[in-house]
Amino acid sequence: MSREPGGTSDVVVIGGGAAGLSLAYRLVETGVATVTVVEPPDGPTRPAERTWCYWDHGDVDFEEAVTATWPLLRVHGPDGDPLTVDPAPARYRMVRSTAFERLVHARLERSPGGRIVRATAGSVCDVPGGAEVSCTAGDGRTLTLRSRYVFDSRPLRTLPPARTQLLQHFRGWFVRTRTDRFDPAVADLMDFRVPQPPHGLAFGYVLPLAPDRALVEYTEFSRTPLTSEAYEAALGHYAREVLRLGEFTVDTAEQGVIPMTDARFPRRVGAAVFRIGTAGGATRPATGYTFAAVQRHSRAIAAALRDGRGRVPAPHGRRALAMDAVLLRALDTGRIDGPAFFTGLFRRTPPQSLLRFLDGATSVREEWGIGLRTPVGPMLRTALEVPFLPRRPHPAPGTGKSPR
Repeated sequence: MSREPGGTSDVVVIGGGAAGLSLAYRLVETGVATVTVVEPPDGPTRPAERTWCYWDHGDVDFEEAVTATWPLLRVHGPDGDPLTVDPAPARYRMVRSTAFERLVHARLERSPGGRIVRATAGSVCDVPGGAEVSCTAGDGRTLTLRSRYVFDSRPLRTLPPARTQLLQHFRGWFVRTRTDRFDPAVADLMDFRVPQPPHGLAFGYVLPLAPDRALVEYTEFSRTPLTSEAYEAALGHYAREVLRLGEFTVDTAEQGVIPMTDARFPRRVGAAVFRIGTAGGATRPATGYTFAAVQRHSRAIAAALRDGRGRVPAPHGRRALAMDAVLLRALDTGRIDGPAFFTGLFRRTPPQSLLRFLDGATSVREEWGIGLRTPVGPMLRTALEVPFLPRRPHPAPGTGKSPR
C-alpha cells in the first residue's frame, strides 16, 4: 500500500471512524475504486476507543472484529418485570473500534488500491474532474489530495434545523465483578428500573462479555447531557442498587452523545463532495443506532460508483424518517410514556419484525401492524401536527460515542 504524501485516487475518505472505514473497506473489497483514507495523526486529535453495536441478520462481514455476540435480548419494564426474546436468526453484536480499525487497515494494506494518510483534513473544494482536500501532516507539512469523489465523515459543527431534537447521552463502565453476575447469552437492551428524569426517559444497558465482565451503561433520551458527577452517581446506583453486582472494579469507561433529530442532513455538499455517517444522516433518529445503517449505506455507495451513478442514496428511507419524526415529537412533548412505549413494543411485536423496524427495513404492512400496537390516539395527534411544525436551529452535541 502506497504511503506517499499527496497524490491522486478515485476516492478520498475523510475520517477513520465507523463510516469512513466501512466505506473504504467496501470499496477496496469490491475493487470499485482506489481509496485514500485521511485519519488524524496519533495524539489528542485521535478519538478514544468506542463501542459499536448492531443487528446481524446473517450477512457478517467483520467477524474478526466482533468482540461479543448475544442470541437473546431482554427488556425490563419500570415494574421490574423482565421480557426475554429470541430474535433468531438475528444476533446482537459488539464491535470495538480498535479491532475494527485493525481489520480495515490490514485489508487496505493488502490492497494495491488502498492507502492511509495520517493528517488533519482541512478545506475540501470542487476542482475540474473531482475534488481536492487540503491536509496538514503531523510534522506541519501541507498535503494536497485529489480524487474523483470525496466522502467526508467529520462531525458537523452545527446541526441542520429540526422540528424536534433530543440527545441520546450516556456513560458506561466496563466492569469486572468478584463473582459471576452476568449471563453471556443475554443482552439487556433497555432496563427501565432506574429513576426517570423529569423530561425524556432513562434506562440501563448491559452487555455481558463473560460471567464476571460486562459493559454497564446508564443512558438518557433528553434535551441536555448530564455532568460527569451525575452520570457516575446514576451508574453507581444502577450497578449497586438495581443490578446488585456486589463487589466490582471498573476497568475502563466510555461516554458520549448522539443526536436524535428529524433534521434534514445534506448528503451532497459539492459537485463531487458527499457527507457520510452521522454527518450524512446515517444515525437512526428514534434509536441512535448507526453502525448497521452505515454498512448498508457503504454497500449502496459502492454500487452507485460501480454503475457510474453520480448520486449517493439516502441511508434511511422516507417512511422510516417520517415515523421517527412522529415518535421523537411524541417523546419530547410527553404525549407518550417512553418506558411504557418501548416496553410495550417488545411485549406486543414479534422480535424479528421489531428488529427490522429498528433497522428501518420493515414493509408497509409490518409498519402498519406495529403502529396499531402503539398508543394510537397520541401518535395520530402527533402525526397530524408534525408536518406543520417549523424547523429551528439546535445546538450540536459533543461527539464521542459509539454509534450503536
